[in-house]
Amino acid sequence: MTRFPSDLFAGQRFMVVGLGKNGLPAAHALAAMGAAVEAWDDKPAARAAASDVILRDPSAGDPTWDALILSPGIPHRLPAPHPAAARAIAAGVPILSDTELLYRAVRRAGSRARFAGITGTNGKSTTTALLAHILEGASLATAAGANLGPAALSLPLLPDEGVYVLEMSSYMLERLATLRFDAAAMLNLSADHIDRHGDMASYARAKRAIFDRQRAGDLAVVGIDDPGSRDMAAWLDAQPARVVRVSGLDRAAERKRGPALPGSHNAQNAAAAAAMAEFFGVDAAGIDRGLMTFPGLPHRQQRITTIDGVTFINDSKATNADAAERALVCYDRLIWIAGGMAKEGGIEPLVPLFPRIARTLLIGRDAPVFAATLAAHGVPHETVGTLAEAVPAAFAAAKADHAPVVLLSPACASWDQFTGYDQRGDRFAELARGLAPAGSVGAR
Repeated sequence: MTRFPSDLFAGQRFMVVGLGKNGLPAAHALAAMGAAVEAWDDKPAARAAASDVILRDPSAGDPTWDALILSPGIPHRLPAPHPAAARAIAAGVPILSDTELLYRAVRRAGSRARFAGITGTNGKSTTTALLAHILEGASLATAAGANLGPAALSLPLLPDEGVYVLEMSSYMLERLATLRFDAAAMLNLSADHIDRHGDMASYARAKRAIFDRQRAGDLAVVGIDDPGSRDMAAWLDAQPARVVRVSGLDRAAERKRGPALPGSHNAQNAAAAAAMAEFFGVDAAGIDRGLMTFPGLPHRQQRITTIDGVTFINDSKATNADAAERALVCYDRLIWIAGGMAKEGGIEPLVPLFPRIARTLLIGRDAPVFAATLAAHGVPHETVGTLAEAVPAAFAAAKADHAPVVLLSPACASWDQFTGYDQRGDRFAELARGLAPAGSVGAR
């Protein structure tokens, strides 16, 4: 692994606020590249775990930093700016994401490595991992991360022919200044993070920033299966990059999506990854090979086990109704486990798919809200509260109602009961596997 030179940011001062998945690696990397770095986290436990960085409360002294590196989950405008962000804005100090600093580091190091950026309300993690898988299979030097996997500043320095494949959240995109993506994709757009962006139009603008600074010769990939994305596609037609539209409803894309990518939404993800891989020089055979060998990602329609003819599917990453819809449409009859902290609109958008649901088991804070919607449409349901109660109840219901699938696709955030969707999915998998006695013939 090639490291960045130790003097890239010599003479520059950075304040890093938020010492979690992104912030602590950023503080370490910037210091290793010669910058003067101070850091802070509002949580004492996070500060205690960061004993190898210089800690300073950003509210003390003048904000004489060259930039404030604010972890993506910390707001700088809505719903209320973090005090460090408010001070930086007042002093004219740029607020940047670690992805911006990665780009600057790569260019300062003299590498012409290319950058691929992928965003969208749903599907960006799968598409990011799939594109990286295809590029690696074609023997291209590849590093993938940012919102998915390693933090951006944990990635190595790539050579000129290398490709950084970065999953970009709206939170990261609104803190870019110079990063230009040679190839960028915006997959789909539905209501999400409205508390952070204020309204749907502002959320769409944040997503559109993935195409900022593109020029002739670059690639802009955009989904066309929802109105917001189609509007963005029309806007892109007047921009300099070459535009490729992708749809999960395209029959050719559906046939080529690969065995670990069920559903039309994954056909769209595969089409986007294929277009970007082709842009980076991978031939058709290499793309097809990558699609067919892609193993999929945890917590995204992940098959956990089959017991007595009932298959348990972990789709914990579905944290909103739009994502849950993409799973529900794949199964003709199922037992659904849903609930948690609901997003705006709840599960009303899923009403057309309710006939597929034999029974719903509800967990989490907003189970009563979902129960009301289900009751209004005559869907059998039960509020059980926790996954520990839901999984065995779902198994019993699947056998009683002759439903071959138990699907965890919560349509909710997980923070009321878990540290994240991944912990929720891991717990589901543990409970599902625990249903079968050791050595049971029916489990796999």
